[in-house]
Amino acid sequence: RTVPGELKWAASPSEGGWEEVSIMDEKNIPIRTYQVCNVLEPNQNNWLRTDWIPRSGAQRVYVEVKFTLRDCNSLPGVTGTCKETFNLYYHESNEDRESYIKESSFIKVDTVAADESFTQVDVGDRIMKLNTEVRDVKVTTRKGFYLAFQDVGACIALVSVRVFYKTCPLTIRNLATFPDTITGADTSSLVEVRGSCVNQSEEREEPKMYCGADGEWLVPIGGCFCSPGYEEKGGACKACSAGFYKAKSSDAGCFKCPPHSHSVRDGATVCDCHSGFFRADSDPPSMACTQPPSAPQQLISVVNETSVVLEWAPPRRLGGRSDTNYPRMGSGSISSSQLCLPCGSDVLFSPGQTGLKTSRVVVSELRAHTHYTFIVHARNGVSQASGAGAAQSVSVSVTTNQAVSSILAIDVTRHSLSLSWQQPDRPNGVILEYEVKFYEKDQKERSYRIMRTFSRSVDVTGLNPLTVYVFHVRARTAAGYGEFSAPFEFSTNSDPFPLIGEGVNSAFLLLSVSGVGILLLISAAVFIISRRYTHINAPTQTRVKIYVDPFTYEDPDQAIHEFAKEIDVSSIHIEKVIGMGEFGEVCSGRLRVQGKREIYVAIKSLKAGYSDKQRRDFLSEASIMGQFDHPNIIRLEGVVTRCKPLMIITEYMENGSLDAFLRKHDGQFTVIQLVGMLRGIASGMKYLSDMSYVHRDLAARNILVNSNLVCKVSDFGLSRVLEDDPEAAYTTRVRRKIPIRWTAPEAITYRKFTTASDVWSYGIVMWEVVSYGERPYWDMNNQDVIKAIEEGYRLPAPMDCPVVLHQLMLDCWERERAERPTFSQILNMLDKLIRNPGTLQVCVSVLPEVCVPEWSVCEWLQSIGLERYRDTLAAAGYTSLDSLLMDRLGIITPSHQNILIASVQQEVLSQMQHMQHSMVPV
Repeated sequence: RTVPGELKWAASPSEGGWEEVSIMDEKNIPIRTYQVCNVLEPNQNNWLRTDWIPRSGAQRVYVEVKFTLRDCNSLPGVTGTCKETFNLYYHESNEDRESYIKESSFIKVDTVAADESFTQVDVGDRIMKLNTEVRDVKVTTRKGFYLAFQDVGACIALVSVRVFYKTCPLTIRNLATFPDTITGADTSSLVEVRGSCVNQSEEREEPKMYCGADGEWLVPIGGCFCSPGYEEKGGACKACSAGFYKAKSSDAGCFKCPPHSHSVRDGATVCDCHSGFFRADSDPPSMACTQPPSAPQQLISVVNETSVVLEWAPPRRLGGRSDTNYPRMGSGSISSSQLCLPCGSDVLFSPGQTGLKTSRVVVSELRAHTHYTFIVHARNGVSQASGAGAAQSVSVSVTTNQAVSSILAIDVTRHSLSLSWQQPDRPNGVILEYEVKFYEKDQKERSYRIMRTFSRSVDVTGLNPLTVYVFHVRARTAAGYGEFSAPFEFSTNSDPFPLIGEGVNSAFLLLSVSGVGILLLISAAVFIISRRYTHINAPTQTRVKIYVDPFTYEDPDQAIHEFAKEIDVSSIHIEKVIGMGEFGEVCSGRLRVQGKREIYVAIKSLKAGYSDKQRRDFLSEASIMGQFDHPNIIRLEGVVTRCKPLMIITEYMENGSLDAFLRKHDGQFTVIQLVGMLRGIASGMKYLSDMSYVHRDLAARNILVNSNLVCKVSDFGLSRVLEDDPEAAYTTRVRRKIPIRWTAPEAITYRKFTTASDVWSYGIVMWEVVSYGERPYWDMNNQDVIKAIEEGYRLPAPMDCPVVLHQLMLDCWERERAERPTFSQILNMLDKLIRNPGTLQVCVSVLPEVCVPEWSVCEWLQSIGLERYRDTLAAAGYTSLDSLLMDRLGIITPSHQNILIASVQQEVLSQMQHMQHSMVPV
């Protein structure tokens, strides 16, 4: 349109067809046009071809044609020959060599028709009715192309032909630069473009966008982060100013230097500590610079026999850190030459000599009557960096108690032994009593008996004839027990042959035994009278039984025989194998004990080839169970340890584990029955918590169910002491993984197992029971479960779960363990629910965020002062509150409707809050 000279496009035929003509437009501006108007002659075929147009990388070009066209009706006498359309063609070519128009090589784009046509009158009035049409052409095979216009008998003038292609313009998105990009060949195609990160930035995720066919950028993916020391401003990365820093590219922006640190240059990635302050290698840059701690305070010691309990207060100044520890416990003993020597390897430190986190340690296996000095050092994460050492320590000196050694003399019969001994040379105080330990020699202390006496002699009866026994004696003073004497062996119905020392003259022995007998009679009489007097006059006290960890016993056989009953293997009849345990097979069978009726039992056996550790772990479970006596705790009948295989005998639970039992009977129990099961589990757990026992593996799989649907807590094999190695954070001493889905967050992260963590697990068990054995958190993996819990996610209420039960679950899953209910509170709550089964109705949602039980309409109207509507609602058929609110018919005024709805909301919220704080059910 704006070309000042001739275009000289190729025309065919060269004469009588398309002509290049200059005309004046409606504004009297000269323009170049191509015109043709052979409407009086039939069979017109007039072609006009443009010059060669380079493609320039375009894959689809757009042709905008502006033209005028004469209305055929305004031309007299041309009926049948006049047309009001023309055709658009194109032809691709690598070079501009086409000197003539070869019609067969062109491809038709479209037939173009006019929306507006003009008449002769319009020309006289100089009104140009301009048509604009746009067509797109896919050009991808050659370097350029020609356009051609075919006239078939129209009166037409081409005023403007504009050829263009579209691009997505240069842009910056997510700190990535995307270049100017030509659109794709198809109208629906998207061109994928990879961006490049701007200066001072690094790739977060490969930056990509798609260039749409209309030249718009679509679907930004990925992007870049500003490098450490730089932050995003206006689509570019600018350096952090002095006093600020950015440590990681993923950080949102620059941060002010933390306390006791500074930066003096732009673009800092970390702030330097002030003089006298330090940062550990493991400290994040966002942490304030800190100082080493001062020395521990108030170190005190308590001596008990050859053990010492050391306790101290934390340092007065912690240096602004929370990782204070006591890296080593220095100690030494003073010999006769007054030289301080290191403790030997036989001295035991509990929980350890190095890396202590607590301010209490027990030192045992010390030498008797020996002077020791203990030094406690305090350190934190920056102690090494600061070079602080001996100034951060405190010491204390102690002297252990005197051990007792004894010389034994005996008088032997077929079934008894009479023993006497001399007082220790240095008793270290008044001797209060003696303790005699003895066992059959072939038992090697696996099964021993203890006798105590106030005198220096004792009669041991009930022994087996012709059997060798081993005896040890030790004395107790106010400072505690001394060491046991050396072992002495004696055989019943034979002469003694002590390993150490000499026997005693028989006459002297007879006099000694007689004197001792008289003294024993006098002592016994005094003891009985004093006990009787104390019983009459002393106030009644309730003794609380406390759980004893069997792992504190050096000899596992001592623990097992103290807490479990030995059963003769001949009284056990095994019937069938019912499963596999951690240590071997689990069978069912029958137990017949003399004088008692035959009962069904479960029998766990220790598989052959076991190690000493496996034997200890196997017996420890029986030592634990043997301490419990409660109807909701699995009952231990006894153990078999005197022959192989070793066995643990427990009561038989006919319905097996709770989770499998619930899945087998899905939907077959009432809510009251389910709550009854939960009540039994809570009762058992309350008993365990009262004994200061932490289960650590409470789950439905570890609850057993008998034929009367009584649930009992079982599986006490999980170790109660975790590894010190932080890499074993999820592994117990018996190398069993911590059950992540059932374990409280603090137990997973910090290995803080308490009764409160058992309460969290109980909440998961509640969810399992109400959902009939559904897997908690479904198919989520353990890491996703941990992350979800940290972000505040909690399991939703199972289907048909009463709101009060789900609220109790949520209370058990409080993040802060101090805010969780105790098992005593849980048990009280469940008892109230069972006594008031109406509170366990499944609620009906009638309004958004309002859940209303089926209350009496009459009582409710009376409570809110609108009893006048009672007969109206009854006549309309409303018998329950939810049916009323679902319809709201029969209410006269809108204000009264609002009162009704508001009262329901307020009542529900009030009772829910009351239940949550006071454990009183709604």
